[in-house]
Amino acid sequence: MADPRFFQNNGPFSLQDLAAFISADLVLSSGGDAARMIQDVAPLGVAGETDISFLDNVKYKADFAASQAGVCIVSPAMVEYAPEGMDLLVTKNPYKAYALIAQKFYPVDPALDDTGMVDDAAHVADTAVLGKGSVIKAGAVIEAGAKLGDYVRVEPNATIGENVEIGANTVIGANASLSHTLVGANVRIYPGVRIGQDGFGFAIDPAGHVKVPQLGRVIIEDSVEIGANTTIDRGAGPDTVIGQGTWIDNLVQIGHNVKIGRGCIIIAQTGVAGSTILEDYAVLAAQVGVAGHLKIGMGARIGAQSGVMRDVEAGAEMMGAPAMPAKQFMRQVAMMKKMSSKK
Repeated sequence: MADPRFFQNNGPFSLQDLAAFISADLVLSSGGDAARMIQDVAPLGVAGETDISFLDNVKYKADFAASQAGVCIVSPAMVEYAPEGMDLLVTKNPYKAYALIAQKFYPVDPALDDTGMVDDAAHVADTAVLGKGSVIKAGAVIEAGAKLGDYVRVEPNATIGENVEIGANTVIGANASLSHTLVGANVRIYPGVRIGQDGFGFAIDPAGHVKVPQLGRVIIEDSVEIGANTTIDRGAGPDTVIGQGTWIDNLVQIGHNVKIGRGCIIIAQTGVAGSTILEDYAVLAAQVGVAGHLKIGMGARIGAQSGVMRDVEAGAEMMGAPAMPAKQFMRQVAMMKKMSSKK
């Protein structure tokens, strides 16, 4: 159960309302009541009679059969395994349905309020522009010429640099810093993120490396999420671009001039070197390293700890270091295992 000290439950909701909310088929147990109130969301193992849970992975089928949850969100294939007395919300995508219902009980965004709030311990430059409902927490700094859209939230000790622009309903996490950046609407930037600092650009010289001025920006489109302590360098001339709907995990490094398309997923501790292009819906799993000046095609999937040294075709699945087609990598692993088992 969510700790009420940190999470506010907006329930209860009736079972029939929840079914309608996710467009699910409601399957009532014997004696079930579509009008009964559901109090909370909970995992299968701890959910009780007034809770709703979900089953999305068949390996938890035994937990499902033993669960005391009053309601469960399931796929059509799992209906027959439901324990007696459990009501069901049946949908093709139980995990997405659960996510929507969990958001209904525990909204991701705070309630909007046109009055806004600027803490006395924040510093907002006279030439900065704040939209209606902006919330600026203690220790935050909004520098000259910065423009914040409506309902932007800046958490404690974050720094918004000169002339940075931030779209409506965006949240900037504690201790984050933004410079040379244009941010879209509905963006979530988590604590400790660094955006817009110099890219790693220099001319190598035995007498002393010579820095190349980094004259580009970072462009972050709408509905992007950027995880804690991730860094995104500004471009050297071209901009660094993060496409609409892309989600970036914690501790990711994005180099200068990188272009990331729409809906990409980049998981923790991945590094993307300068001037590489990720086309729409590419996925980089944890600890992937991508060399510079490459193209990762649309919908390509790169397995964890892979090292990408060449362009990747659209839709390809790659693994290993150097990265190769996943089937080839698995054959090599099987062969090495077979060879090592010989005496």
